[in-house]
Amino acid sequence: MVLNYIWVGFFLSAFAIGIVRLVLFHDVEVFSNIIQATFDYAKTGFEISLGLTGVLTLWMGLMQIGEKGGVVRIFSKMVGPFFHRLFPELHKDHPAIGSIMMNISANMLGLDNAATPLGLKAMKEMQVTNSSKDTASDGMIMFLVLNTSGLTLIPVTIMVYRFQMGAADPSDIFIPILLATSFSTLAGFISVSIYQRINLLDRVIMSYLAGISLLIGTVIFLLSQMSREEISTVSNVAANLLLFSIITLFILLALIKKVNVYETFISGAKDGFHVAVKIIPYLIAILVAVGVFRASGAMDMIIGFIENIFILLHIDSDFTGALPTAFMKPLSGSGARGMMVDAMNSYGADSFVGRVASIVQGATDTTFYILAVYFGSVGIKKTRYAVTCGLIADFAGITASILLAYLFFH
Repeated sequence: MVLNYIWVGFFLSAFAIGIVRLVLFHDVEVFSNIIQATFDYAKTGFEISLGLTGVLTLWMGLMQIGEKGGVVRIFSKMVGPFFHRLFPELHKDHPAIGSIMMNISANMLGLDNAATPLGLKAMKEMQVTNSSKDTASDGMIMFLVLNTSGLTLIPVTIMVYRFQMGAADPSDIFIPILLATSFSTLAGFISVSIYQRINLLDRVIMSYLAGISLLIGTVIFLLSQMSREEISTVSNVAANLLLFSIITLFILLALIKKVNVYETFISGAKDGFHVAVKIIPYLIAILVAVGVFRASGAMDMIIGFIENIFILLHIDSDFTGALPTAFMKPLSGSGARGMMVDAMNSYGADSFVGRVASIVQGATDTTFYILAVYFGSVGIKKTRYAVTCGLIADFAGITASILLAYLFFH
């Protein structure tokens, strides 16, 4: 429903601004530009979707190998003690615990197709023991915010889009996204913990948080001591080495479990092909709406207004071209993806704005969409503080994305 309003709003706003420009400024080209944009962006959307097919097929096949090799279960065991502290209302043998850990683990690996069914299953299992059926329980809110914070170890989709848009090194945003999404998750977790009065000084919680914070702090400190060229080199080498190491680990674990690696890859690759084809109408729809909005001059007006504010405050405004992606991210995943693609299309995949938009896209997930799907699946109407904490996580992730982009690429 939110995306429906946004989509219609883009067209109506473009029409209204076009009329103003025609009547007041005698801009006779404005509607010609708008119509041309509809065709150009529809073509761009199809070409991008078509180009995604091969790379997305590859990665979905590799992810299927990882899943069959037991990587998701390994992650579940690693975070098990921590998660038991986060959901004190769920006893150790509660059926939702397994689904929660499997869902978070699948999300971390970018296995969206596996994560969503597991998430819905976890919600239904928590609803069974929920005393107030129309009100979100503490456990439900913690689970939802951890999902909306978007903690992802492998941002496959974003790297695929960057590859398709002509990036010299599609994985150069890998480490910045990993750091930004960690900040988002920490902010979401801490905000929910404060609401729920979870003891953040618990030994197990402190150990996990200290380990994550130490790792993030160490990486940022080491990078801050390097020149821009050194940061670029280290980031590229580390990202590509880490990615290929993960792929190799997936294959080795699958071999150890005597999984038919080739057949498993083919099975996952088929899903990747279907996903690539499925997103064509969605991507074209949002890109055409964005293209019309931009051709009318509305996008430039908004960005220019915000840019002038930062200039008046003597703050560098080079990142403002990526703000549409940031504004859209909490509302619509496909909308934000369209904005990210538009930023790369307008400024270049390897431009500063293109990289900021990519990092923002990977830093968090879509708060309102996840809230609607997860809570809607079990009839939750009273969401309590879920939206507040979800938006805190979004704000932290977006802010971290911009700052990290300056550290890595500016």
